[in-house]
Amino acid sequence: MDSPEADWPPMFIDPPVSCSHRISALRVFLLAPFLLSTLSIAARAEEPAIASRLQPFVEKQTLAGAVTLVASKEKVLSLQAAGYSDIAAQKPMQTSALFWIASQSKPMTATALMMLVDEGKVNVNDPVEKYLPEFKGQMVQQDASHLLSPVHPITVKNILSHTSGMAFSSPMEKPTLDGLPLHEAVRSYAMMPLQFQPDSKYQYSNAGINTAGRIIEVVSGMSYEAFMDERLFKPLGMKETTFWPNEEQIARIAKSYKPSPEKDGLVETTVTQLKYPLNDRTRQPVPAGGLFSTASDVGIFCRMILNNGILDGKRYLSEASVKQMTSKQTAEALKDGYGFGWSTSGDSFGHGGAYSTNMNINPKSGLITLFMVQHAGFHGDGGQAQGVFNKAAIEAFGK
Repeated sequence: MDSPEADWPPMFIDPPVSCSHRISALRVFLLAPFLLSTLSIAARAEEPAIASRLQPFVEKQTLAGAVTLVASKEKVLSLQAAGYSDIAAQKPMQTSALFWIASQSKPMTATALMMLVDEGKVNVNDPVEKYLPEFKGQMVQQDASHLLSPVHPITVKNILSHTSGMAFSSPMEKPTLDGLPLHEAVRSYAMMPLQFQPDSKYQYSNAGINTAGRIIEVVSGMSYEAFMDERLFKPLGMKETTFWPNEEQIARIAKSYKPSPEKDGLVETTVTQLKYPLNDRTRQPVPAGGLFSTASDVGIFCRMILNNGILDGKRYLSEASVKQMTSKQTAEALKDGYGFGWSTSGDSFGHGGAYSTNMNINPKSGLITLFMVQHAGFHGDGGQAQGVFNKAAIEAFGK
């Protein structure tokens, strides 16, 4: 008969150690993964139960589910999930869930364009027509029958800050926003008169940010989506951020909900602004609102911005560009505060999405808060859930 040690790992056959000690050591070795897992669970249990604050909204069926993230410059402080990603199936929300982040795409597109500004390839004070000649001669609609020359051609600054006078979208972008190739969509914007004189008003415009995406293509010589992937998403490690979720990712997309007709519960809906199936590559990338992502990925992007363009020791954007993007660029006389792709307000800046996702960065407190949901509107007190989360985050981690 072989000795008891014959089948043991070599690390346990040191002759001076007794058999009983070797057995104890082996047990520790075999139990190590379980013990580490238990310690990890215990550590997470000590984390402030921020997501539990959202449970009353879930129980009242005014909120389906959410993923919340709180981060500092250095790290993620909290990543939690509440409620359901699929109410009918009673499928609990997971922190790995994907969401259509809609207009949260805007700051990411603006960041990509500002990379070209840093490289001296784009100047935000240049007229758009310098890069896109189809905009030459664009007029301003004075009334139903009269056109005026603009006080100046729209600038890159105008399209990034929603002060260009461009409409929200083109009539050609029907029935969904992802039907036209980017160059065709932008050409249709150039054919339309401006709705007011540049700089005179603030008017939220997908068309403006999409035009910024087209400038990225022309200046870089790459497709917009390739530039975003190669220059922003991959380098930052945003592995889940995409215009075309794959089959595995589609299975993790949180279902979308809206209030029931009776306003007494939630009913499932779809992302009506996009064409299905979502992994169909004939769908076009929309710079102003086409991205899908996770809380973790958006958190990476926000940490880079909060760090003035640096993440994990690598610079992606100049400090000057970050400051310009996140500072008010709309005229002082305008009450609306908007930078380049970012909404600005007091000490903080951020952006929301059409289905109620939201990110906020507060340099003064040093906190990033992300609220990831998939709601096409709320009923009852559902709209208060984000505020409850923000309050809980500040209570737990605020300075």
